[in-house]
Amino acid sequence: MVSPVAIRDGTLQATLLLLVAGLLLVGLSLLGVGASLPLAAGLVVLAIGLFLTRPETTVGRVAGVDVDQILRWLWLALVLAAVPLVIRPTATPGEVQSLGGLVGLAGMANYFLRPLYLLGYDISRKLAALGGVDSR
Repeated sequence: MVSPVAIRDGTLQATLLLLVAGLLLVGLSLLGVGASLPLAAGLVVLAIGLFLTRPETTVGRVAGVDVDQILRWLWLALVLAAVPLVIRPTATPGEVQSLGGLVGLAGMANYFLRPLYLLGYDISRKLAALGGVDSR
């Protein structure tokens, strides 16, 4: 069952992963790296390596963030960074920086839409209760 805590945690995790992916692209662009399919493939290979060596941490929650979950899914940020490079494989370093900004913007949009997700959850629970559906 989905809960408000799960919605908050999920949106925060998605936001952080998109921000890491965007920062990775911006960082690459500042080093003068343009997009290419070998670069995208390299990011995917790194993501696979990170996936296979995921840490089993017990950090817990820090400032309301489930650090263990973030570390468990960090490999996905590399895949998210590779997607714009595959879509636009001839992007110049400046364009890669813009793509990184757009990925980060998507993360922040997700974060700012979180109250709407929670509102939708509350409305669906109330409608389920009115309809006599058990929403546990």
